[in-house]
Amino acid sequence: MGINIASNGVMKQFKTKKIKLESLIYPIILLILLLLLSCNKNEHVEKRGLNYNNQAAYDSQKDAELQRYNLEIRKQQTKVRYPCDTISVMEYVFDNSPPGTYLLDFDRTTTYNIPKPAIIYYSEKNQRYVFAVIASSRPGERLIEPSNIIGYDQSFIDLDSTKLGTPFIYLVLFDCQGNQLNEIWQAPIPSHGGFNSLTLKLWKFNGTPYLESKFHYAQGVGHINYNYFLVNGIRNYPHLLMTYEGTHFKRNLANVDNDKYPDYYEHIFYDLADKIYSKDSVAFVWSVKDSVYINTKNPKQTRHY
Repeated sequence: MGINIASNGVMKQFKTKKIKLESLIYPIILLILLLLLSCNKNEHVEKRGLNYNNQAAYDSQKDAELQRYNLEIRKQQTKVRYPCDTISVMEYVFDNSPPGTYLLDFDRTTTYNIPKPAIIYYSEKNQRYVFAVIASSRPGERLIEPSNIIGYDQSFIDLDSTKLGTPFIYLVLFDCQGNQLNEIWQAPIPSHGGFNSLTLKLWKFNGTPYLESKFHYAQGVGHINYNYFLVNGIRNYPHLLMTYEGTHFKRNLANVDNDKYPDYYEHIFYDLADKIYSKDSVAFVWSVKDSVYINTKNPKQTRHY
């Protein structure tokens, strides 16, 4: 009887192990299949040349090929052309700028509208001019993408600009001689992202024309304007003055000392537990001698723009 009991126990133990092994077979087969599918997918991606190192963002030659292709498609689809039009500007930037340089678009005003190129046409003394906003990639980094520079959400790029490439943004003036564009000057815009619009305005004080390039500033829930005043005529390098406005900061355009250079008021804000408000401001005036803005109450405090 003892032998029978022992043998029954061994049989039960053998059956239990067999059941456990059978229950593990299906998960193991599934895991092997998933690994095989993953390897096949990676091989397929590499065969198509879509791996990380071959993307256009990391290959200036491939990016140039894509830009040229898009330009040719745009030429074919455009029924009406005119001297120094948008395609001409895009082609000039492509042919005469470093790799990874692009003409920007204005920010969308609605979700579904077609974005317009950041170009303004201006005529003076029977001469036609073109203002344009372009962005260039920093050498040695990932090539930038215009979509990462334009719009409210993209104003956060200053916090981590190198991950998506570091953009350098410029306001450029061209003159239009017949069918040919000629670059007159190129002024850097001291921002990396959040571009919204470019507007041609007149200073109310003396009628000086200036270009207002507006940028979103999501970190401060507001906007920053880089204003380029044509104080010495359109063909000479412009004068830059920065203005801004948000929940707890404001700097507005002003005329303080009645000269041809614009000035501004910097507002002082008080942040209390229940409200934020401005009760005072200080004027900054442009010093031609030092090429800086000087605080009228504290001459030691200066600003470059």
